[in-house]
Amino acid sequence: MQRTITTEGIDLGARSRHWHETIAQAYFPLDLTFRRPEAFDGRITDWTLGQVSLSRLTSDALLYRRLPKHFREPGPEEFLITIPARSEVRFLQGGKEIRANPGAYFIERSHQPYEFSHDDPADLWVMKLSSDMLGGRVRAPDRFCSLEFDATNGASGFFVDMVHLIPARYATMTEETRATVGRQLADLLALALQADDRVMLSSVSSVRAGHLARIEGFVRRHLDDPDLGPDKVAAGCGISVRYLHEVLRDTNTTLGAWVRDMRLMAAQEDLQNPADRRSIGEIAWARGFPDQAQFSRAFKARFGITPSEARGRA
Repeated sequence: MQRTITTEGIDLGARSRHWHETIAQAYFPLDLTFRRPEAFDGRITDWTLGQVSLSRLTSDALLYRRLPKHFREPGPEEFLITIPARSEVRFLQGGKEIRANPGAYFIERSHQPYEFSHDDPADLWVMKLSSDMLGGRVRAPDRFCSLEFDATNGASGFFVDMVHLIPARYATMTEETRATVGRQLADLLALALQADDRVMLSSVSSVRAGHLARIEGFVRRHLDDPDLGPDKVAAGCGISVRYLHEVLRDTNTTLGAWVRDMRLMAAQEDLQNPADRRSIGEIAWARGFPDQAQFSRAFKARFGITPSEARGRA
């Protein structure tokens, strides 16, 4: 679905409330401070890509605040990836401040307070996806927040190029194609983030960080193996089981818990993919769960709904 919302034709006295509601619908609730509320102009066009949404936002100067009151109610955590196309954007979250200009992008976390502002008229591309969707592709996605990424080179450049291409092709895509493109966009983002040296844990040596990245990659490539465990992972990465556990200790998780969570998130994405015609049992098996009943119990414990309900919602 493509949708455009604008302040054009809205009474000047109602534009502030209208834009508050527009932002909440497109992203999530925020407090807004307008430089000139009596003459504010803004426009958002968004495109639905399965579980991913993409939008282009143009507006006059504005200050957005995400406050604790906005995420007290239970709800899924989400991430916004913002790509400025015009003017500088200031972003502050978790005690870190960045000033991003065109040619860069950064990530916002919905369940932590932040400030986002621009003093001049802005033109922004924004991608929104769930924490589970990003977390199913990269470990601990919150560690990427408040970092400024180069949008002009390597995997990041390819990711941003794809963002810019989608609107022109959107009308010719089927719903299944759009959902596939959304997943590919998330894959590209994950590839771009993992290619940045700064995402390695600062508490570990570069050698240990390299081994951790190798472990992550091996696990994700072998989620379909029901016997995936410490021995196989260590052998596949050329390290001892003891050293494997030492490296994982730095992440505050165990291999078993991490593999299980990755499998469940991958299965959730499969179930929500309208193009995936496999049965629930086939999806469970493909994601490393040989017992469908065990899979269903674990799925409900993790997401609060059964696999059948997840498929029905899709």
